[in-house]
Formats: sequence, C-alpha cells, structure tokens
Amino acid sequence: MDLKTATALRRLRLVSAPEAISFLLLLVCSVLKRTTDFNAVPAMGMIHGILFVLYVIFWADAWNRAKWPLKTAALYFVLSVLPTGGFFAERKLKREAESAVIASRARQEGIVNA
Repeated sequence: MDLKTATALRRLRLVSAPEAISFLLLLVCSVLKRTTDFNAVPAMGMIHGILFVLYVIFWADAWNRAKWPLKTAALYFVLSVLPTGGFFAERKLKREAESAVIASRARQEGIVNA
C-alpha cells in the first residue's frame, strides 16, 4: 500500500466517527424539536451535512486509490447512511490499515514475496 492510499483510508476513517455522532445528534435534535421548544435541527443539520459530504468525498477517493471491489465500496457507503454505521466503518478501516501495515513490513523484510 502506498502512502497516498494509506492517507485516503486514514482520512475516511477519521471522518467516519464524527459523521456518525453528528447523525445521532441530529436524530436527537429532531425528537427534541417535536417534543419541546428546543430547535437545534438547522445547526445540527448543517454540521451533519458537511460531515456527510466530506465522508462521501473521502469514500470516493479511498475507493479509487484502494481499488476496492464494488461490494466493499458499497458496504462503506451503506454504513455512512446508517445511524451508527460510521462507528463500524471506522473499526473496519482501522483493521484494514493495520493488516496493510503488517503486510508491507513483511514484504520489506523479505518474509513474503508479494
């Protein structure tokens, strides 16, 4: 894995958890808007929208650089539209990055020929 691919995956990983948190907060604000006089939906909606757009941009970049199969790319996109999916995406991306680092070190040390 080259540096640009690792950076793309890291960016996607770093934005996935905040995007999930903002989605959950938006849902809470929506409930509060309907049950109380508290209305933070416009502010939370904008914050979540910005984070979602960043997630989609970083997802497309990671898909392009990592050469994921369609199934993997679709999984990461579906996780972005589920309320807690960003947490699962972050965990899965972390494992993928760790595996790539281990494989890269093994190739450098000549343990694996790939």
